[in-house]
Amino acid sequence: MLNIVLFEPEIPANTGNIGRTCVVTGTRLHLVAPLGFSLDDHMLHRAGLGYWRSLDVTVYQGWNDFLARNELAPDDARLHLLTKKARHTYAESAYADGDFLVFGKESTGIPEELLAQAPDRCERIPMLTDERALKDADAWAAPDAAPADRPILRQDICGNFVNPNDYRISALNLSNAAAIVLYEALRQTGFPGM
Repeated sequence: MLNIVLFEPEIPANTGNIGRTCVVTGTRLHLVAPLGFSLDDHMLHRAGLGYWRSLDVTVYQGWNDFLARNELAPDDARLHLLTKKARHTYAESAYADGDFLVFGKESTGIPEELLAQAPDRCERIPMLTDERALKDADAWAAPDAAPADRPILRQDICGNFVNPNDYRISALNLSNAAAIVLYEALRQTGFPGM
C-alpha cells in the first residue's frame, strides 16, 4: 500500500480531493499538523464526497511525530519529497509498496531544512516555465513599470514567476500534483488495470 503525506496542508478542498483519490486507490493519507483547517470543515467533506468515512487517515503533531510513528529516518529511501527544488523528476524514481509521497503546504511547499536533510529523496514534476506557458506573463511583472520595462519580480528554480507580495506561483494545484505522482507509483507497483 502506498502513502500520501500532506505536510501542513492549508486548503481543505485539496485535502478532500486527495482523500477521495486515496480511497479509490487503496492509499493511506497522512496529515502532518498544523493543518490550515479543521477535519470537520465543510469544504473538506464536500470535496471528499461520500468517501471521507472510508479513508485510512492519520494526523500527526508534526514532522518528527510522523517520522517516529512510521519508523522513518529523515532520508529514508521510502520517502519521496515532491518539490520544485529537485534535480530528478518523479518519473525517474522507482516506487515500491509502502513508499511515502510527501507534498508540502500549498503556499510554501516542503521547508528547505527538510529538503536539505534528504536531497537525494527530492523529486519534481516537470512543467513548462511561465515564460513558455503563460500568455499573461506581464501580470507577474512589476505593476508600476511601463509594459516594455517590466522586470520579472522573481523566478524560482524552475523558472516560474513568484510574486513575493502575495506568494502566487503558477504551478499545478496540490490535488493534481498528488494524483500525477500517485498514479505513476501505482503503475510501477502493479495496481490492477494499469
